[in-house]
Amino acid sequence: MRSQNPDNMPSTIRAQIEIIPCKVCGDKSSGVHYGVITCEGCKGFFRRSQSSVVNYQCPRNKQCVVDRVNRNRCQYCRLQKCLKLGMSRDAVKFGRMSKKQREKVEDEVRFHRAQMRAQSDAAPDSSVYDTQTPSSSDQLHHNNYNSYSGGYSNNEVGYGSPYGYSASVTPQQTMQYDISADYVDSTTYEPRSTIIDPEFISHADGDINDVLIKTLAEAHANTNTKLEAVHDMFRKQPDVSRILYYKNLGQEELWLDCAEKLTQMIQNIIEFAKLIPGFMRLSQDDQILLLKTGSFELAIVRMSRLLDLSQNAVLYGDVMLPQEAFYTSDSEEMRLVSRIFQTAKSIAELKLTETELALYQSLVLLWPERNGVRGNTEIQRLFNLSMNAIRQELETNHAPLKGDVTVLDTLLNNIPNFRDISILHMESLSKFKLQHPNVVFPALYKELFSIDSQQDLT
Repeated sequence: MRSQNPDNMPSTIRAQIEIIPCKVCGDKSSGVHYGVITCEGCKGFFRRSQSSVVNYQCPRNKQCVVDRVNRNRCQYCRLQKCLKLGMSRDAVKFGRMSKKQREKVEDEVRFHRAQMRAQSDAAPDSSVYDTQTPSSSDQLHHNNYNSYSGGYSNNEVGYGSPYGYSASVTPQQTMQYDISADYVDSTTYEPRSTIIDPEFISHADGDINDVLIKTLAEAHANTNTKLEAVHDMFRKQPDVSRILYYKNLGQEELWLDCAEKLTQMIQNIIEFAKLIPGFMRLSQDDQILLLKTGSFELAIVRMSRLLDLSQNAVLYGDVMLPQEAFYTSDSEEMRLVSRIFQTAKSIAELKLTETELALYQSLVLLWPERNGVRGNTEIQRLFNLSMNAIRQELETNHAPLKGDVTVLDTLLNNIPNFRDISILHMESLSKFKLQHPNVVFPALYKELFSIDSQQDLT
């Protein structure tokens, strides 16, 4: 059966679609194939996968990254991504796109066209990126961004940690966080001088907010457990035997179990980050640095939607666990647990919508004060877009909390808490590893949070 031929649709629509990268691997698309915008490579792969003799197997853990570089490494995961995105042989029977489909494509096109066309008069000289050298040999930048409404300057949030917050971070410390392309890959970074089209922004501020809000809400929905399922778990009777099981876990077993759950969440966070408009156009070094320094913070934000305030319990995998289930005899670890619950609870109490949580995650990840980033201007520009969008959304849905204090003020004030907790996590992990050197953590967890000696904390 032949795939949907892009030549069957008007040339203007076809040209628009080809602006959007392949949904499966991020390569240049050639149109709508089997119901999804893909490149010729993924179109052909899906066609071949429909043979009755195909029986793909994943050589790893069925969670392989599928992008332009890695798409041929695992046929099983590539096919699963095709199916998850909605590719189907039956899709060709539906003919031309519906009005709703076309509107969705046009929304995406606005962002991709914006990213492809402009920023030339506001961006740094693109020749900076013509030849990329390893981040370890770069002069690290120190962004003095202090113009957003929260008013924090670098001096006000100077965190003495190798975790990306201290002005004393050295190139050698940055090298510790070289995460492999098996987990984070930008489909190979291609130098681009465009992030957002200033001409588009100048006459369509409201529109770009709406499109950004819609895009991030969809990214959040596609990388999280559905809220209905979470609330169903809230209503179930506590599983006393499972709670006792976790309360009786030893320190090593509890660390490993928490690391496994956190790793699963971070894999979804990475996928969410890739869907943030403009994120994939940052340099690969900046993408990796933002994810390494921000993934634990986003995990706390995501935990807030899994927290049942009435029970002070969190949905942990498939069981509701109270805070005391995470008990260990180490006082620093208990302080870490307490701070995580306290901060997640403060977010949950704001009763943010799923859309607002999506925008907040984008804001936290793109925080422009992370040391070591190269594309400060680009990151700040994306941050400002997220700030405008979340301000619009919150002002629409929430009255001030007390006096002139807004929900946005409270959310911004929480960001230093995230950073403190990230440092506590790194310090507790370092201490644990010194005491239990033979414990083997999940690969992604090790890549993100590897500290091999106590001196790395200085």
